Amino acid sequence: MVRTVARSGTVTCAPSKGRGTRRWARRLAAAVGLVALCTLPTTTAGATSAQDGRPSAHAPLYVSDYGNNRIVALPAQGGDQTTVPFEGLVRPTGMVWDEAGRLYVSDTGNNRVVVRAAHGGDQSTVPTDGLSRPLGLALDRAGNLYVADSFNDRVVKVSLASGTQTTVPTTGLLHPWGLALDAAGNLYVSDFVNDRVVKVAGDGSGQSTIPTAGLSQPTGLALSAAGDLYISDSGNNRVVRIAEGGGQTTVPTTGLSDPLGLALDGCGGLYIADGFNNRVVRVQETGGAQTTLPATGLNTPTGLAFPPLGARP
Repeated sequence: MVRTVARSGTVTCAPSKGRGTRRWARRLAAAVGLVALCTLPTTTAGATSAQDGRPSAHAPLYVSDYGNNRIVALPAQGGDQTTVPFEGLVRPTGMVWDEAGRLYVSDTGNNRVVVRAAHGGDQSTVPTDGLSRPLGLALDRAGNLYVADSFNDRVVKVSLASGTQTTVPTTGLLHPWGLALDAAGNLYVSDFVNDRVVKVAGDGSGQSTIPTAGLSQPTGLALSAAGDLYISDSGNNRVVRIAEGGGQTTVPTTGLSDPLGLALDGCGGLYIADGFNNRVVRVQETGGAQTTLPATGLNTPTGLAFPPLGARP
């Protein structure tokens, strides 16, 4: 098999262990969304779980503007968008907030995760080892940061208190993308090339596959307070909902093209980074009432995140 690896805006192919060449050739088309994200020129103008301090519809929405190498905030009540003053970002993707108001960003092109306070303060790099194209992020209540280390086909857990990094026990991941945590500490991972979402039990009892039908290139994930799982089914240009008790439905949307990140506002609104349409749309969690958020100059919006209540401007 070959692994497609992006370096400084170019694509090369390097040998990789594991599956046969034929299987990889079949899967290469399925991976086109990821490859496209990893090969945009860096000079051109890119899920989270419910936490204490649930977001509301009056919070600004933060967007990783992948193609413009920036993070922007879109005001909930109108007004001009602002650029968050991160330095040196290259192809940012996943984002997550902690309860103290620090915003963590997967700086995908630089193979790192960076963090800064919402209201100023210094930017720093989260200590990690050997990341290769990090994508989705999630944060648990104990202060552990989970990173979808996509080109290493793994998820790592970093203790923000000690800096210790461990690999989450998983089986068979191929380009993991989105992450989400539920209240019980179960970790959900969108396994991009394998067209599935897996659940890693918080009690250490192992990995299982979420029952879904027809997924293609799943990317962003979001969990509602009721336990419903939303999945950006990017290869099918749709978002699907897996009810807490089981059962899959398609969220009614119009005109999506490569949906990526997802976010919930806690007030019935589902936000979708509509990547190749260069926009963010809002629909009801149950579908309908689709609107496009006012935004200027987005280029492949990729990640979405609301700040917790304590971090509001």
